[in-house]
Amino acid sequence: MSRVHVLEREQLVELPRERAFEFYGDALNLEAITPPWLGFEVTTPRPIAMAAGTQIEYRLKLHRVPIRWRTRIEVWEPPARFVDVQVSGPYALWEHTHEFEPAADGAVLIRDRVRYALPLGSLGELAHRLFVRRDVERIFDYRREAVAARLAPAAL
Repeated sequence: MSRVHVLEREQLVELPRERAFEFYGDALNLEAITPPWLGFEVTTPRPIAMAAGTQIEYRLKLHRVPIRWRTRIEVWEPPARFVDVQVSGPYALWEHTHEFEPAADGAVLIRDRVRYALPLGSLGELAHRLFVRRDVERIFDYRREAVAARLAPAAL
């Protein structure tokens, strides 16, 4: 395994914390906030009851390579936070913490913290420098815009 990398993002949304958590807590909304170039699809049969221990399966393409990915909800604490971890997929480590903190005027501060590492040691580090870091940043940049559009008061 290569070294552990961390990506952090914050976003203020004019929405009560409970509503933002409800949106994020619906696994099917992940399709709507993931860039189209990933061809991302939730393949777990519906409905998906979210709780600690829930496993969710996805299909996507990374640089045209088909990937199957499975995550497990490790922590489920509505409406404050949840954590998903990769069970199987392209990373040696993927741990994504979602936090929802009340902010002024009924808004919510949404925080994402992703700890991730690649397999293959130094080869994984080279891949990280060449494209993985940029890809992960682009995914979360896209997510910021998609969340802002979908959770804007006019969109609800």
